[in-house]
Amino acid sequence: MKYLILIGLCLPLFSLAENSPTEEKINAALEHERRNEKDHARDDNRSPIETLKFFRFEDNQTVLELLPGGGWYTKILGPVLEEKGKLYVSIGTNTVEKMIVDQPGFSTTEVIPFDGITRSETEQPRYTMPEFSFGVRKLDLVLTFRNMHNFDAVGRANLNRASFDTLKKGGLYGVVDHTRRHMQPDTREVWRRMDPLQIIKEVESAGFRFVDYADLHYRPDDELRYEVGRKTVTGNTDRFTLLFEKP
Repeated sequence: MKYLILIGLCLPLFSLAENSPTEEKINAALEHERRNEKDHARDDNRSPIETLKFFRFEDNQTVLELLPGGGWYTKILGPVLEEKGKLYVSIGTNTVEKMIVDQPGFSTTEVIPFDGITRSETEQPRYTMPEFSFGVRKLDLVLTFRNMHNFDAVGRANLNRASFDTLKKGGLYGVVDHTRRHMQPDTREVWRRMDPLQIIKEVESAGFRFVDYADLHYRPDDELRYEVGRKTVTGNTDRFTLLFEKP
C-alpha cells in the first residue's frame, strides 16, 4: 500500500515533464519534409529544442533572426511562429528569401531588407556595417547563431545597438558563436572564433543586461586553436550560448 501511494504521488511529476505546446511545434517542424538530410544530420550537434528553450522562445512571440544563412533555424522558427507569432529575418537573407516565398509554414515570416555590409578595412577578412535600424519595434526576441565572428568591432557594436533598439523592454537577445580562448590574439587560424567574455562586454555596452549562459554546445575535445572549418574540427566546435535582456 505504501508503494502504491508513492507511485500515485509521482504520477503528476511525469505529466509536468510533458512537452510544452511550443516544444511540440518545434518537434513537428524538425520532422517536416521541408528539412533535408543535411538539416537532419546537424540536429544532434545543434540541439535546437534545448537551445530555443534556453532562449525562452515561445510560439506567440515576435522574433528576429539575424543572418539566417541557408535557413537551418528559419525552417524551424517560421513554422512554429506562423499561427500565433511572427518571424522577421534580416541581413544576408538571399537564400532564405528564395526558400520561403509562397511556401507553407512561412505566411507570417517577413524579410527586412539590409544591404549595408561592406568589407572591413581594419579586420580582414571580416565585414562591417554602419549604424542602422531594423525599422521595427517592441520585438520579444532577437537571435543570432554563429555570426558575431563575421564582423569587426564596429560592425558588432552597430548590430548590437540595432538589436537593442528593436526589442521591447524585457526583450531577449540570444547569441551563439564559436569559442576562442580568453584574450587569445586574433589570427587567420582563429578568426571565426570569439572570446565569450569579449562578446558579453560588447553586448552589455549596447545597453543589455547579461542574464545567463548555457553549456549546451560545450565540446571538451575542441582545443580552441584551429580554424572551425578544418575536417578535424568542423561539426564539433565548442560554442558559447549567451542570453541577454533589454532592461
